[in-house]
Amino acid sequence: MKPAPRAVTPSRRRAARAAGRTGQYLALAAYLIFLGFPLLWLVSVSFKSPQELGSIDPTWLPRHPSLDNYRKAFDTQPLLRAALNSLLVAGCASVIAVAIAVPAAYVMVRYRTRVSQAGTVWILISQMFPFVLIVIPLFLVLKNLHLINSLTGLIVVYVVWNLPFSLWMLQGYVKAVPRSLEEAAAVDGAGRLRVLTGVVLPLLTPGLVATLMFSFVTAWNEFFFALVLLKTPEKQTMSVILTHFTGAEGAVDLGPLAAAAVCATLPTLLFFALLQRRLVGGMLAGAVKG
Repeated sequence: MKPAPRAVTPSRRRAARAAGRTGQYLALAAYLIFLGFPLLWLVSVSFKSPQELGSIDPTWLPRHPSLDNYRKAFDTQPLLRAALNSLLVAGCASVIAVAIAVPAAYVMVRYRTRVSQAGTVWILISQMFPFVLIVIPLFLVLKNLHLINSLTGLIVVYVVWNLPFSLWMLQGYVKAVPRSLEEAAAVDGAGRLRVLTGVVLPLLTPGLVATLMFSFVTAWNEFFFALVLLKTPEKQTMSVILTHFTGAEGAVDLGPLAAAAVCATLPTLLFFALLQRRLVGGMLAGAVKG
């Protein structure tokens, strides 16, 4: 006779679950270290002296932390002006792109016409064009409009460039809104605009926050268009100013560059931290309403 299978006791099940949770936490910790190490190393380098940076025996932490790199970075380059330019360009471009994408995504989802289908095809095709292919005609168009070396011209470029991505993201959120809510509002006498602003828009809060966040980060980090369109240092953004710490022959002023890179990273981290709360709050509110 075959021996009876050994019964799994509750203590063994608890031990197995505990081991599984421990493995998950270890994997999550390893992943967080993998993601956070470049930022931590960047911060460490920004506080090191030139002697430590040139040492053949590098250390994880600076032996004698100093703010000299930050002082030198702000003294040699207009970082504050560049940060304000980036904030203005990224903020305006992301808000305008999302404001245009909300009604457009609603129409493309709720009204399946040839125009909406053509819009979907345009979204897919627009993501296939490389930057180099469109930069020359884009430069000529903006030159005729007198928008070269202008933050307004860069905002227009970023709005057009972020719009397909914003439309693509918001379409999924619009599809998740039940039609029955719109029909109930229409029965109560609400017009199409009232339905969009009073019923659909509040339910799109998580999608709006996520789209706004990604559009802002994309515009903040963009380098190629800003390098081509902006000429004077007073108009340049943070991504372009960072290249000024590299010499003509490839020599890099590593300490001030690291300090400037930390300053360029902090606004996006703060923006993400602030909007993350709104994102979670919007999700919970939507769950309660549902």
